[in-house]
Amino acid sequence: MPSAKKKIFLLANNWVGLEIAKYLVKRQENIVGLAIHEKDKQKFTKEIIKTVNLPKSKIFKANSLRDPKVVGKIKQMTPDIMIGAFWGYILKSELISIPPMGCINFHPGYLPFNRGMNPNVWPIVEDTPAGVTIHYVDEGIDTGKIIARKKVVVEPIDTGGSLYDKTLIEIVKLFKQIYPQLIAGKIRPKRQNEAQATFHWAKDIDALDKIELDKKYTARELIDLLRARTYADKSYAYFFDKGKKIRVGLTLSYDNSKGQN
Repeated sequence: MPSAKKKIFLLANNWVGLEIAKYLVKRQENIVGLAIHEKDKQKFTKEIIKTVNLPKSKIFKANSLRDPKVVGKIKQMTPDIMIGAFWGYILKSELISIPPMGCINFHPGYLPFNRGMNPNVWPIVEDTPAGVTIHYVDEGIDTGKIIARKKVVVEPIDTGGSLYDKTLIEIVKLFKQIYPQLIAGKIRPKRQNEAQATFHWAKDIDALDKIELDKKYTARELIDLLRARTYADKSYAYFFDKGKKIRVGLTLSYDNSKGQN
């Protein structure tokens, strides 16, 4: 006789959250509750809600998760596991301690490198490994035991935007690969190597974005800085000239011309 499906509390946002919701529903997993971002940070939220098809009483906004009454309601759902698929908020210990199988998080970086914010930027600027990680949530920021991780190659023509897009695709693939073993309790998580750990706050980007016109950069440093802050819809690096703020980015491509070194 097959074992009963595990109860899942899903915390989801963005395209990754939608793809994970679709995957779990396709597998006919037992999603008992859903948490969504606050309105100003929502991406693909309507599609996620439609996919999981839960009553409003089982859908919670991020800020409400700090309410003891809401925590109590989630406890009553008795979830076996919580899955944070591109969840952008820090969870309280009272919440992550509820499911006996723990709470997992999707991080678009190769932990323990680039914990915290903008893990798609720092591999380009600091030459640290890029990748994706699925790990357990603890009381730190991206410090929990690693369930699985995969490196992503940073090509010379990659920008912060293209590397971000790569990590979205790869983290969904990784989850689908490991989920059956994870839910069956067949994966042994590994502690992170603290000697390798790097961390960045959101504010660390501010110093990176401002280009000082009279500062000396090597060509590599400046190119890497500019491409790290270039996205399809916007460039975030800037400089001031004659009192005007000017955005600057890069367009990069391989030159496939024949007969050139």
